[in-house]
Amino acid sequence: MERRRFGRGGRRTRSPDPEQVPLDRHPARGDLPLRAGLEDAAMGRWEGPRELLAATGRDWDRRIFRLQVLARAGARLRFADTWARAEPGSADALALLAHVQALRSLIAGRGEGRELMEDAWRTCVAAAEAEPADPAPWVVLLALLRVHAPDRALLRQVWEEATARDPYNREAHHEVLSYLFERNHGSAGEMFHWALERAETAPRGLPLAVLPLVALAESYRHRRAAEGERYGLSIHPWTDCPHIDRVLERWWHHRPPRPHAQFAEDANYLAHALGFAGRHAEAHEVFGAIGPYAVDAPWCYCGDPRELFLRHRAWAARAAAAGRPRPG
Repeated sequence: MERRRFGRGGRRTRSPDPEQVPLDRHPARGDLPLRAGLEDAAMGRWEGPRELLAATGRDWDRRIFRLQVLARAGARLRFADTWARAEPGSADALALLAHVQALRSLIAGRGEGRELMEDAWRTCVAAAEAEPADPAPWVVLLALLRVHAPDRALLRQVWEEATARDPYNREAHHEVLSYLFERNHGSAGEMFHWALERAETAPRGLPLAVLPLVALAESYRHRRAAEGERYGLSIHPWTDCPHIDRVLERWWHHRPPRPHAQFAEDANYLAHALGFAGRHAEAHEVFGAIGPYAVDAPWCYCGDPRELFLRHRAWAARAAAAGRPRPG
């Protein structure tokens, strides 16, 4: 069967040749206001993050991404703690502090992070009370449950609260999928069943279609960790993978013009799957949309992530060039 070409009637401008784009590892990626907020945070100032989150408003997708990136800086700095003390009733300050405290507890791990987890839990509750419509505190609670308190009944309650506020919230879905990883609290069968169900029931154009590729990559990572060289790169699950075409059809061909906040993560999963399936020419547009924002997962499951990303990007560019008609 002939596969659909990418693109939708010229609605998108042609991207620069992805093979010529240098990589950019900045955690904010193309979010320039977030980059500015991080510069303030790095100097211990919380005014920049306050202005950023106020301007973000109820764009829950972008709000959660910005909170996550700010929290990675705040885990080792104190600007979030200082802001919460200065403005104890601020929903934005509480939401950021909840992310920071949760990340500190996740870094500490089970056992040592338990007390930090309890602090984060209390802050999440306070943040949810300060802004009842915000799904962000509930997404943080899902992460805390995955690491510190794998209670299925409580997981279901928190999931229902998160999705009541934002039914197709990307981060909430990824947190539950991670909970169901075999290395956490689920099984391969349960993980795949949940990912496929969510991908198939979400409206077209949403990145939840990528969930089965995340499950597939995790299954591969888990098996490689267990079997090592007995399960190498010559045997992998992306060849003739039916999930790839479903992601193209349910997300990629129908995605909105403005990328969602975690676009780079989802597009990297798609580029990786296309590349390892040998569909390099089709991957070219995906690499073009990714631009300089390579991410480690899932490339790191198969070797050195930077090397693999650049190699597959180059193969995609050459395959696409070989398929173009010659000028003139």
